[in-house]
Amino acid sequence: MLGLDGCRSGWAGLVWDGTAVGGVFGTTIDVAVSAALAEGPIDVIGVDMPIGLPDSGQRRADLLARAALGPRRSSVFVTATRAALAGRTRGEADALNRARGGQGVTAQAFHLGPKIAEVDAWVRDGAVGLRVVEVHPELSFAELAGGEPLADAKRTWAGASRRRALLRAAGLDLDGVDLGPVRREAAADDVVDAAAAPRSALRVARGTAVSRPGPPQRFSDGWS
Repeated sequence: MLGLDGCRSGWAGLVWDGTAVGGVFGTTIDVAVSAALAEGPIDVIGVDMPIGLPDSGQRRADLLARAALGPRRSSVFVTATRAALAGRTRGEADALNRARGGQGVTAQAFHLGPKIAEVDAWVRDGAVGLRVVEVHPELSFAELAGGEPLADAKRTWAGASRRRALLRAAGLDLDGVDLGPVRREAAADDVVDAAAAPRSALRVARGTAVSRPGPPQRFSDGWS
């Protein structure tokens, strides 16, 4: 399984086979996936980034995830419409999104626009033959914690420690593992999020993952 999370300089990836953990990094998502595939076949790839962009309004997936996370709801931003990606400034993106029944585009959503567009292009051209799913790390951590959203934010010491402990209990021990360039290129919270993604991918492969909504909402781009 492979989990991917966007970071400042590219993409942080964690490969997990249920026991051993390894790291991959790529300046693009295609490079990161290629590095993982060079080590062996990947059954499912979990990406912590929106896949499937709405034509208008808001994605139910985002709204349901935010509702489920309660105090951690800000960790899931509401994905802008496809048209809003063309906005050269946040103001332009905001106007384009509102014109299509969406809300204002947050700074986080606008900042991640290039990454969202990169994933969107990759799933069409570079991911042929691969099983790719969108994942939400905070929902994974809540599930690992017994169904309750974590009390502490991931960037706090308590929050980071709690998430690493939950991963360790699930068999994803990041301590003492050489993650290669990931440990130099990605922030600590990006690595932790990337580590939660292959566990979600494993649950997808086993048919035990939870889809929000279920069945998935489908858009005109063909993705759900």
